[in-house]
Amino acid sequence: MTNAHPVRIAGYHDGPFGLSPELLDERSFWMGHLYPCAGSGAAGGLMFGPGHAWADHRAHRERLWRRAEWPLFTIPLAAGHQLHVVYRTVPDEEGVDYLVNHPDWDRAELLARTDGHFMGPGLSWPDLVAAADNGLPGGTVADPHARLLLLLPAFADSDAPPEAVDRLAAALRTRLGSQTAAPLATAMLEAQGLTGPVCWAATENGTRINDGRYSFRNPANDFALPGDRLARVSAALAG
Repeated sequence: MTNAHPVRIAGYHDGPFGLSPELLDERSFWMGHLYPCAGSGAAGGLMFGPGHAWADHRAHRERLWRRAEWPLFTIPLAAGHQLHVVYRTVPDEEGVDYLVNHPDWDRAELLARTDGHFMGPGLSWPDLVAAADNGLPGGTVADPHARLLLLLPAFADSDAPPEAVDRLAAALRTRLGSQTAAPLATAMLEAQGLTGPVCWAATENGTRINDGRYSFRNPANDFALPGDRLARVSAALAG
């Protein structure tokens, strides 16, 4: 059951937001959430498998998008920063937004979104595992595996290390109940969702940026975050 959650995300929508922790225990939720990371390629075949009940999957997604309150998941970062994953259940404008925020900021920063107009990536592999495994209290998601999978659609990184397969496979095995976790993790890390791998680098002042053509963290894009906001996003994620 969704519970009203009076959170404020500055410069973003007012919701209404709701806590939906029960979704994290539903395999159908993860199948839908991770679809942008798998699609119809090898990863998609491994994730869904030949015996998957597509009718049940579609019915679950329809119920999710009909919720009056927007499911909100919050992952704490260092120094009071937070990552928000928001299911924007607006008819005909459904999507998932990934934002980084701090109570003192005048506006949260949109890192990525998965909808009909995908934008991203917003997270490198170090960003992803740091948020998943920081062990910080607070937020609404404590389990590192759930954190990793919630943030995975916002990730792409051509330099993901070899151990990324084992880390992702452990999350897929735990939360998705995958019987093919290792090959699925390998396929996901090879395909890397809607953008494919991107290259990350640091500017002279240490700001982390990438070369993704749809990324807010690529300063070469007309729609990129301004330099000062790129810097604060990078600092927030680096802790």
